[in-house]
Amino acid sequence: MGYVFDFNDAVAYEKWFDNPRNRFVFELENRLMLDLLKPVQGETLLEIGCGTGAGLLTFLDTGVQVTGLDPSPYMLDIALKNVGNRADFHRGFAEDLPFEDNSFNYACLITTLEFVEDPKKAIEEASRVAKDKIFLGVLNRYALKGIQRRVKGVFTKTIYNRAHFFSIWELKQTVRSILGDVPISWRTVCHFPAATGWITRGMEQSAMLQRWPCGAFIGMVVTLVPRFKTRPLAVSIKVKHTTGAAAG
Repeated sequence: MGYVFDFNDAVAYEKWFDNPRNRFVFELENRLMLDLLKPVQGETLLEIGCGTGAGLLTFLDTGVQVTGLDPSPYMLDIALKNVGNRADFHRGFAEDLPFEDNSFNYACLITTLEFVEDPKKAIEEASRVAKDKIFLGVLNRYALKGIQRRVKGVFTKTIYNRAHFFSIWELKQTVRSILGDVPISWRTVCHFPAATGWITRGMEQSAMLQRWPCGAFIGMVVTLVPRFKTRPLAVSIKVKHTTGAAAG
């Protein structure tokens, strides 16, 4: 089942956005997500682990029809307050999505894989319900910020004690073990622990820096390629027997 955010977690998560520095981080991650996914107006998207709905609001601004799913009723309560009836909400788990195959154009897991029990199964389910692309946004194991979070967790109880951090190579290997050699694009943001100055803020938005694999947040888009199973069919041929000598 993984870790389900309780009431205190949900309240703390919502308050996180009150800090201007955190708001800038959120905007960086959202810009990266939109640049990689390139959602088309009018198409459908499922956010798996939608939390308080902040990501759903970003997609709504692009004209995408959105659906949010989260295992935490406390997160869903806040999301409903923030988003209202502009999105459909469901309570459920990433490893067992309550939707039919190919129900959405896109599926997104943004800082969700870190807290599920079975990340591979969660990616399988996202690939099942989406028909075009999936977006995976995860915390980077090899980023300076990721190392700081893990070290802090040794001495202080934090939510990151329950998180599994990923690397780009681990994530790509997991995806290709499920889907084969599908097209994958990735970039990272949040390379500096505190992007407060205008210079570091400008550098964070550099496409060249985002191709460096050590940003705190990894964004990865997987383009889903249809796969078909074939079955050989036996073809019956009747041979016409002729009599007599061959001409010529």
